[in-house]
Amino acid sequence: MSMEGLLGLLRVHIQRGVNLAIRDLRSSDPYVIMRMGKQKLKTKVVKKNINPVWDEDLTLSIFDPLPVKLEVYDRDLFSLDDKMGDAEFDFTPFLEAVRMRLKDDVPNNTIITTVKPTRTNCLAEESHITWTDGRVVQNMVLRLRNVECGEIEIKLSWIDVPGRKVNK
Repeated sequence: MSMEGLLGLLRVHIQRGVNLAIRDLRSSDPYVIMRMGKQKLKTKVVKKNINPVWDEDLTLSIFDPLPVKLEVYDRDLFSLDDKMGDAEFDFTPFLEAVRMRLKDDVPNNTIITTVKPTRTNCLAEESHITWTDGRVVQNMVLRLRNVECGEIEIKLSWIDVPGRKVNK
């Protein structure tokens, strides 16, 4: 993958799933696949848990702010893995906050932007983009689509690539 046009790295902390769908007898063995463009990353499988804690960082190389898709699956040994819903998020507002190039004199946990849930996004509640510990972060609770229940909690942060800055 050429670094030409690379804006930086988007770190997506896949924290946990809440009230995920049951796909086996009494539980599920969920994992998350994250896709953006041609990039595809995967969390570990959490066995027999519909409220799994993955606590994993997945990192995407950002050339264009394309939508990011999360798909949750139930791991099955002897058949195809079952789908447990999906969600999509747009990190354009987050990228705009990164481009502000805030300095360390901004008070910790200052809210830069609030993204509200709408019919077209998967947010389950308001999502705040904040200045936390000297960096821009965004916590999101995403409601899974195409499934009877379930949410995924994630946190976005940005990693600058040496020699490159995200400009307006």
